Amino acid sequence: MNDAAVIRCESLAKEFAGVKALEDITLEVGKGELFGLVGPDGAGKSTLMRLLTAVTEPTSGDAWVASHHTTREPERIKEKIAYMPQRFGLYEDLTVMENIVFYADIFSVPKKERPSRIERLLGFSNLEPFTDRLAGQLSGGMKQKLGLACALIHTPEIVFLDEPTNGVDPVSRRDFWKILYELLKEGVTVFVSTSYLDEAERCTEVGLIYEGRLLEKDTPGAIKARHAMPMIEVWSGNARAVMQALKDHERVTGTGIYGDRLHIGLKERSDIPGLLAFLSEKRFDVEEHREIAPSIEDIFFSMIGERRGSEKG
Repeated sequence: MNDAAVIRCESLAKEFAGVKALEDITLEVGKGELFGLVGPDGAGKSTLMRLLTAVTEPTSGDAWVASHHTTREPERIKEKIAYMPQRFGLYEDLTVMENIVFYADIFSVPKKERPSRIERLLGFSNLEPFTDRLAGQLSGGMKQKLGLACALIHTPEIVFLDEPTNGVDPVSRRDFWKILYELLKEGVTVFVSTSYLDEAERCTEVGLIYEGRLLEKDTPGAIKARHAMPMIEVWSGNARAVMQALKDHERVTGTGIYGDRLHIGLKERSDIPGLLAFLSEKRFDVEEHREIAPSIEDIFFSMIGERRGSEKG
């Protein structure tokens, strides 16, 4: 393991009533990284974050955050991190400013340091015009920004964010990621979980998690290079039917649907003409097609497909 890592896990596992939620998680995150834990609902993202923030203890394995062991030194960890769970505790009957001051009290932020910190956080999150608005009257995106401002009031070294953009509109999602990039510039380490696979492309490193197991961890570029595969994008008025027809096709490595577009991974580039002929024979209306490079999302779907196939075998 790298001594410079600020987050480390070794064979971390968690069970609930005999059911494995996490299994053999080993990873490390370096200082100043924006690490994205990416996977579908139920993959184990929240469970891993609760272990790393010392909210709950693992069934087995070890983890260290900011050089402190999560089960032996939980209070030392909590001094150095910010943790924003999916249901962050904003007080909806308090104003934006009152919420921030309340969390400054909780974290014992010195009175003399508060004005400059609050001013910075309000500017950071674009909440300056809304200081007197009740938190309950904010949009979903603005509530997330306020939650982050409250979590950052004590200037943590590491920030843990559990699906912060879930259910947030696209513009607010983009704004939220801008805030995360600003944190990176200040040397803060960010550990963020998301079920939006396109957000993996925004991270410096990515961990792909599925059914409690870490399938892959690397930079987005390295993952795409390692799992490069021929892929075409087809437009069809019946994309779901096309995907179903290709479910057991021996030359298809994976499929992903995006509205009326379908991404189809293939074993060889030379399989493209045969695939198009197959679709024509089945009388599927393919309006247009083009060859593309697979995204992290395409690769993840392909890995899940391979995993399911091996389990069936």
